[in-house]
Amino acid sequence: MKRVLIIGIGAGDPAHLTFQAAAAIASADVFFLLDKGAEKDGLVRLRRELIAAHAREPYRTVEARDPERDRTSGAYVEAVADWRARRADVYARLIAEEVPEDGVGAFLVWGDPALYDSTIAIVEDVLAKGGEPFDYEVIPGISSVSALAARHRVSLTRVAKPLHITTGRRLPADVEAADDIVVMLDAGCAFADLPEAAGADVYWGAYVGTEDEILLAGPVREVAGEIRRLRAQAREAHGWVMDTYLLRKPAR
Repeated sequence: MKRVLIIGIGAGDPAHLTFQAAAAIASADVFFLLDKGAEKDGLVRLRRELIAAHAREPYRTVEARDPERDRTSGAYVEAVADWRARRADVYARLIAEEVPEDGVGAFLVWGDPALYDSTIAIVEDVLAKGGEPFDYEVIPGISSVSALAARHRVSLTRVAKPLHITTGRRLPADVEAADDIVVMLDAGCAFADLPEAAGADVYWGAYVGTEDEILLAGPVREVAGEIRRLRAQAREAHGWVMDTYLLRKPAR
C-alpha cells in the first residue's frame, strides 16, 4: 500500500527539524510542494533546502499550484470548506499519479501539522472520498507557538492557569476565556482594539525562527501601535507575514 507522510518541519529555522522528521524525509520517494505564488517563494525554498539536506537518492519533487482561497467572502466557514475541497482534489491527484506502488509520498508542513494546519484534515477528506487506498503518518514539528515562547524566554503556562489558543477572528469572543491566550492568524492585530486586553502584556513575533524574525514584547498600551507598524512594514517588504503572539493578563 502507498504511504503518505505529513512531516512537521518547524517554524522556519532549519535547526528546528527533529531527528524523527529528518528520518521521515530520508524515507520518502516523492515530495509534494504546493506553490503559493512568488510572494511566498521562501516557504518552498526552505522545503527544498531541507529535502536536499536529508532526502536519499533517488527521489523526486513535484510542484502543484495551491488553490486560491476566497478571503473576501463574509461566509468564512463556507469559503474555507470550498478551498479545502479544491485542495483535496489536488492532493488526491498527486497521491494517485505520483506515488509509486508501495512508495512513500511526503508533505512538508510548516510548524506542527496538528496546530492550525489543514493537511491532516485534507488527507482524511481524500481517504473519505474513496479511490486508491493509502496509509498515512504524522510527524510532529516545532510550532511557531513553541518557538515564540522560547525566543521571548517565557513559559506559555502559569501555575494553576489554563492556556487558551485561538485566532484573531475569534479573539473578541474568547478574550475572557483565560488569562494566557495564544493568538494565531490575526491579520488585524485584534488585541490592540479590545478593552479587555488593555491591561495585558503581549509577546509578539513575526517570521519566528527565520532570518527575517521580528520580536516585540511589553504592555499592550505601550507596544500595540508599534506592533501594527512593524507588521504592516513587514508585509509591505515581503508580500506576506506570519505572526503569533501570547496575550498575558496580570496575575489575579
